[in-house]
Amino acid sequence: MKMQKRQFRIGQLANLLGIERFVVRFWEKEFNLNAHRSTGGQRFYEEKDFNRFKQIKELLYEEGFTIAGAKKRLKDNNTEIIASQKTTFDTTPEKAIPHQLWLKNLKEIQSKLKTVKDKL
Repeated sequence: MKMQKRQFRIGQLANLLGIERFVVRFWEKEFNLNAHRSTGGQRFYEEKDFNRFKQIKELLYEEGFTIAGAKKRLKDNNTEIIASQKTTFDTTPEKAIPHQLWLKNLKEIQSKLKTVKDKL
């Protein structure tokens, strides 16, 4: 017996991600993601689609990427995944992706500024 893949309609996907349906449609267009469609045109998303949208949300909302930056990051991540199948990467903090270091430094600066502000 063949197992069916878990599928989500656009509303379910949006609710799980905590975003509006129009945002899902916008990201689908911007990031060139294609949902499977029923004969009636209803969008259906699979688990892998959910994971991709979750990645996009994290890049945009949590890490502060622009759309263009998120597209580049996703492209770079795909390249790294393909390359990692052939070789290993040094993942020590000193060799971290520059954006991650930049974000860490920014958070440290924000914390220091808040401390200074509180003293004033």
